[in-house]
Amino acid sequence: MLDQAISVAGLTEYIQTLLEDDHHLRQIWVVGEVSSANPHRSGMFFALQDPDSQAMINCVAWKSQLAKFATLPEKGEQVILLGSVKLYPGQGRYQLTAWQCFPAGEGLQALRYRQLKQRLETEGLFDPEVKQALPVHPQTIAVVTSTNAAAWGDIQRTLLSRYPGLDVLLSPAVVQGLQAPKSIVTAIARVVRDQRAEVLLLARGGGAAEDLACFNDETVVRAIATCPIPVITGIGHERDESLCDLVADYAAHTPTAAAAKVVPDLDELYDDHRDRVLWLQTTVRQRLRQEAEVIEELQARLSRVKPDRLLVQERQRLGWLRQSLIQQMRSRLSQAQQRQQLLQEKASSLDPAAVLQRGYAVMRAEGEIVRQAVDLPVGQEVEVQLGQGKIRAVVSEVLPE
Repeated sequence: MLDQAISVAGLTEYIQTLLEDDHHLRQIWVVGEVSSANPHRSGMFFALQDPDSQAMINCVAWKSQLAKFATLPEKGEQVILLGSVKLYPGQGRYQLTAWQCFPAGEGLQALRYRQLKQRLETEGLFDPEVKQALPVHPQTIAVVTSTNAAAWGDIQRTLLSRYPGLDVLLSPAVVQGLQAPKSIVTAIARVVRDQRAEVLLLARGGGAAEDLACFNDETVVRAIATCPIPVITGIGHERDESLCDLVADYAAHTPTAAAAKVVPDLDELYDDHRDRVLWLQTTVRQRLRQEAEVIEELQARLSRVKPDRLLVQERQRLGWLRQSLIQQMRSRLSQAQQRQQLLQEKASSLDPAAVLQRGYAVMRAEGEIVRQAVDLPVGQEVEVQLGQGKIRAVVSEVLPE
């Protein structure tokens, strides 16, 4: 028996050869649920488990490969791995070296949903600033849904009970399956061409995720984004949210809620109108009461004031002001006359003619006034102006001072 026994290393090497030489195990796809994930500086170590059994395989993704993964392994996520089976002799165990990781089943759909959502959000299709306001009292609305869907009946009943007389246009569409996206886009375009509707309601009742997949289709989302009239969605149940809900101008949780949002409740309008009438009546009565109180106060003040007596007092005050004004004018006139007399007396004292009247004379030689005797030569003819008249004379002698 000892001759037939092999060493542990030999057995391990034999198993390693079997595993690594098998062309099926050199490149293999494995699907399973991530039961644990431990990041490491050299990469990530995680375990993949079959949820229907206890089977499990250890996996490793080296750091150089992680950047290429479509999705990183996370505990509880369903993934599809591409890799090769390796055996490590030191520990005598095998593991899967992963080259690529994809989400599996719903995980793949979720990845596509997130990628499309991120791209559309980057373009600004979900921004609140681009959303249109819903009309307050629309007269014509368009509904895009299936004629056989329960949602169409719910919408009709809700609109009839809340806002009778509303013009409702149905633009039928397939709202489930592969043909649904194209059918919905066509129905929206039909409403736009018709040009009668003031708002568009896109609706479908609840269902499985795959039933509502058409409302995450990019063509449908862009048709809503470019619709010239406001769009309100009522898709699925309260827990459901689609890309159409995000791009719509308003998103309701259900078709019934969307129909209730698109039009006001007529009973509520009646109640609001009645409340406004009551408020107006109350306000008018209150204002009239306030104005009556003001009038009464003014009348009371008027009776206390006695206008006749005030008129007499005003006449007396005006008389006093008149008398004071007259006195002031007389005083200023007297002052002006006195000042005028003083100025006249001063002017008279400075008048040359007055000086001449006192016996003085003005002598001119050749038209110039003579101020010094030495300026006149003997024989010079001069003109002498007296107080009354003028004389001509000839200088016979210039006397010393």
